[in-house]
Amino acid sequence: MGESNTNEVSGQLNVHGEPLEVCSLEPLTGFFRDGYTNTSPQDFGSHTVCAVVSEEFLEHQRQVGNDLITPLPEYGFPGLRPGDRWGVCAGRWLQSYEAGVAAPVVLAATNEAALSIVPLAALAEHGADIPDDPSGLVQ
Repeated sequence: MGESNTNEVSGQLNVHGEPLEVCSLEPLTGFFRDGYTNTSPQDFGSHTVCAVVSEEFLEHQRQVGNDLITPLPEYGFPGLRPGDRWGVCAGRWLQSYEAGVAAPVVLAATNEAALSIVPLAALAEHGADIPDDPSGLVQ
């Protein structure tokens, strides 16, 4: 069986109602450390937004008590650097959005469960997805 970019096994969907795509395998992200923003009732933080973390986002999160920079190997957390993709808590992403330092979002890898906390318009405003056919991006 070949490697798949979509999470067809879990059946969870992204904010477009399509199969959830991988967020990050390196560093390995997700509440379940499966590379996806899969969630469950045990995921009290709703780690459902696939963010491309920026220096500003990381610093803001550290200032509000959510240090995503310092490695915690005992919890399988490598520490993040700008440019890393990471499944962040929807409420934490919204907190940075409201402070004007939202990280870009990979919508295809953001779980639809995030929509119970963050409006789709806010996520889409910071969408960082590359379309399957990027030719329309070049003028």
